[in-house]
Amino acid sequence: MSNIERVLELTSNVNNPRNSEGSIIELRDKRLLLAYSHFYGGSEDNAPAYIAGRYSYDLGKTWDNKDTILIENEGHENIMSVTLLRLASGKLAIFYLIRNGWNDCRLYMRKSKDEGNTWGKKVCCIPRDGYYVVNNDRVIQLSTGRIVVPAAYHHCSDGTFKTWSSRGVSMCFFSDDEGETWYQSKSELIANPESRSGFQEPGVIELKDGSLMMWMRTDMRSQYISYSYDQGITWSTPVPSELKSPLSPASIKRIPKTEDLLCIYNDISGRFPYPQGIRTSLGPRTPLVSTLSTDEGRSWIKHKIIESDPDGWYCYTSICFIDDKVLLSYLAGKITINSDGVRVISNSLRVSRVNIDWFYE
Repeated sequence: MSNIERVLELTSNVNNPRNSEGSIIELRDKRLLLAYSHFYGGSEDNAPAYIAGRYSYDLGKTWDNKDTILIENEGHENIMSVTLLRLASGKLAIFYLIRNGWNDCRLYMRKSKDEGNTWGKKVCCIPRDGYYVVNNDRVIQLSTGRIVVPAAYHHCSDGTFKTWSSRGVSMCFFSDDEGETWYQSKSELIANPESRSGFQEPGVIELKDGSLMMWMRTDMRSQYISYSYDQGITWSTPVPSELKSPLSPASIKRIPKTEDLLCIYNDISGRFPYPQGIRTSLGPRTPLVSTLSTDEGRSWIKHKIIESDPDGWYCYTSICFIDDKVLLSYLAGKITINSDGVRVISNSLRVSRVNIDWFYE
């Protein structure tokens, strides 16, 4: 663990019971900006939250100790799950979910001409009503300029949790005019009926040949994979991958230095010990593991533990490469039992700084 520097820990408290779902980007003046979901009225997904920011002036070694509010709460419930993206035009974009209820959750985008000091008009990226999950640090821009949003739709008939369906249907939304207008993919990926989760929390990466690879979390003990050969309009039938995981998201980005793929996920292959401590309702989300692919995601090698506390859970990782380092932000949660036998839940956002070479050792 000495190769992993924990450079920031945004701990939870009574007035701020959860910090989670971050995204990090380098600004023009070499500052780093971390944006994340700051919850102030509860720790559940529908609790009040806004998008907060922290800055680093030394490439992520240290961070300032006070929040800057980037986007105030614009939802009936909250805003959350932020992506920061440098567009090909040079503008900075911020994407975030606005959650109004169990039948109304969609992604919105704003652009900035002044490195995030001010943000332009709000544009909805999902031109359909309904509840759509888009994870943090997920939106990408292809080499062609197309912006791609991977999303999972969840049906809800009356706007209450009672009728909200956990079965996700994965798809993409895309824009060819830098986010002014948006369209939906033709393919909607539906899991076999025996899966209660369906295909949830998708992510997308562009491969070297121009095709796209989508991965999705499932309750089928694996991240499922699908491919698109037309920039996200249609997608192949999903198949299980080598990434054996619980119902927990994976994160994948390309390492600029080597052009290999880096994946961060919860590994339940048996390669590492299963947790014996207290688990979340979704199953174990530990250990948090890195792995590399040198063949565009067909196989994965060099599995290494980043976090291993059996009583913790680690998920919603963002990945940002700075020189020969990578910065990872992720939810570092934990359940403990106090002296009165009461379950105490903490939901902190942790940022770790790692040498890229370590992943190859």
